[in-house]
Amino acid sequence: MDNREARQVAVIGGGPRGTSVVERLVAGHRHRGDAAPDLVIHVVEPHDPGPGHIWRTDQSRLFLMNTPCLYPTVVPVGDAADRMAAPPVALSFDAWRRRAVDGLISGLTVDDRTECTTLTSSGFPSRALYGRYLAWVFGEVVRLAPSGVSIVHHRKEAVSLDRADRAAGQGWDIGLDDGQVLRVDDVVLAVGHLPATLTPEQEKLQDAAARHGLQYWPPAVPADVAWNRLPAGKTVLIRGLGLNFFDAMIQMTEGRGGRFSSAGDGRLEYTPSGKEPRLVAASRRGVPYRAKASLESYIPRSVRLRFCTVERVLAFRRSGIQPGFDHDLWPLLHRDTLWAYYSTLCRVEPHCLTGTPEVLLGELDAALNLDGPAWEAAAAAAIGALVPADRRIDVESLAHPFAGRRFDDGEEFSAAVLVYLDEDAAGSARGEDDPLKMAIGAMNAGRSVIKEAVADGGISGASWNAELRGWFEPLVEGLASGPPPLRIAQLAALVRAGIVRFVGPNPAFGFDPDEGLFRAASPWVRGEAFTARYLVEAMMPANRVSTSLSPLMRDLLAKGTVRPRTFMAEDGVPVTSAGLDVTAPPYRAVDNTGREQESLFVIGLQLASVQWGTAIAAEAGAPLGAGARTLLDADAIAGAITAAATSASTAASTGAAVHTSSTASTSS
Repeated sequence: MDNREARQVAVIGGGPRGTSVVERLVAGHRHRGDAAPDLVIHVVEPHDPGPGHIWRTDQSRLFLMNTPCLYPTVVPVGDAADRMAAPPVALSFDAWRRRAVDGLISGLTVDDRTECTTLTSSGFPSRALYGRYLAWVFGEVVRLAPSGVSIVHHRKEAVSLDRADRAAGQGWDIGLDDGQVLRVDDVVLAVGHLPATLTPEQEKLQDAAARHGLQYWPPAVPADVAWNRLPAGKTVLIRGLGLNFFDAMIQMTEGRGGRFSSAGDGRLEYTPSGKEPRLVAASRRGVPYRAKASLESYIPRSVRLRFCTVERVLAFRRSGIQPGFDHDLWPLLHRDTLWAYYSTLCRVEPHCLTGTPEVLLGELDAALNLDGPAWEAAAAAAIGALVPADRRIDVESLAHPFAGRRFDDGEEFSAAVLVYLDEDAAGSARGEDDPLKMAIGAMNAGRSVIKEAVADGGISGASWNAELRGWFEPLVEGLASGPPPLRIAQLAALVRAGIVRFVGPNPAFGFDPDEGLFRAASPWVRGEAFTARYLVEAMMPANRVSTSLSPLMRDLLAKGTVRPRTFMAEDGVPVTSAGLDVTAPPYRAVDNTGREQESLFVIGLQLASVQWGTAIAAEAGAPLGAGARTLLDADAIAGAITAAATSASTAASTGAAVHTSSTASTSS
């Protein structure tokens, strides 16, 4: 292939989403056969392509995914594969893992093969192993690429992007961090997680640390953090009880030689190594994310959405109506959540009811099927008459389990959290037989449906910001995006061992000038404050393009090549979203004048302005519009690039033919 005549395509970011774009470009080329234009695909990624930064294969195996093996894929499989150009590689992560167990995957380490053997489809793999899958997929896509496609990896960071021909608005010059310039026809931004500036409060804490000899650890990718630098026996304040907290927790306990073992009562106990710090953790809710349930499927088999269905939630858009989340979408999912909870309760604990399960389910079903707002009062009446108060569920209050409750001291609060953790671990172990976990399962199922409904302007900007992102996202993230069940059981063991304590809800972090230390306290826990020389932010850098520290993103914004998306709140005040302003799919970037950038595409986290849940991986076998949306986006971008390349190739061929004919006529 003559690379000078081929279409030059750059995919900036070689992680999972970049890999999906490359795979779709290759699949599309194979599908077109001899009619396909030649392509040179440049993957600009400072780490190994496939895993990229987040999933790199050299990280600790103590860092686990929060989804089971059966969930993720980076290529179309199942129904998605049937509806797209045939993928050169059609293995989800779990299918790849099973092939590895059978010895059919080459290049794996002993640790890789051992982990694959010990896992089941419902088990939670290490991030390093998932990275190995991503690296294998990328390698196979390269190996199986047809002769008309060349894939080149540049182990560099892109730091700038300029129009190659400003007058014609064609082509791009990509500045690399070694000073080289890469000239291409099309660019796909698949940059993933980026470093970000600190908030004003975080800057104050960082400044206090610098002035007083303390250590402030800002938000970071857990695998990038040198956890061994936190000293044994010292108090470490940790802000955040989400997924990054569990990474920090395990590195400073089991990662330092501590051991978890069965206590014989279904719980775990922890034997310290003596090298652990004393961890004091806090978050707004005061408790960690709830654990995933132990299931043989991603969505519980007993959960079936009856109200929050694709047909019902998309009916608004098909009718030309832009729904509100609170008014139109949440009532549908709320119904399904209540049904999942009470139908499970009737099945596993019928003795707790004051009436028969048949009566409760009959009255509840009638209430849920009422149109308009009357359904909620009718459901509450049926539940109130037949279900004891301590067995009822208030879905929205699950986000704040200790709301309004005061504690006399930190010991009382930590004891309350320990009860919460033990109950959560036991609920996860019950799986399909736990009413609360099934309610959460319904919310998780509905999340994918809502993700499809709200994408690309499916709800108003005000509803997106104040309702979906304002209260529902924290609720469903804390319930349905939690860690593997093992992590909650381990945390409970660490609390019993005195390694971990909790500050309390709505904590305040600051610098105590009297003691010269960081300080954390909760207004709901009397007379208790924690001080320490060390403060760790257990969270990822903010996914907000306007605060990104990425040289490339800052360059793009400064030159006006891209802009953040802005919408008007209900009070008429403009609000800047987290993501970039883009067109409708295939998501071409929009510059600061509102002009579409024809050959500059965006995929992944920077689509947070038009999609919800952009950090979630593609789900194996899921519908393309919902759980496998990333693959749909990659396919649309690849299709647009291939179409442009075909058009350019045809135009060039036509021009050459006309020139030849003209020359022949002149000669004759």
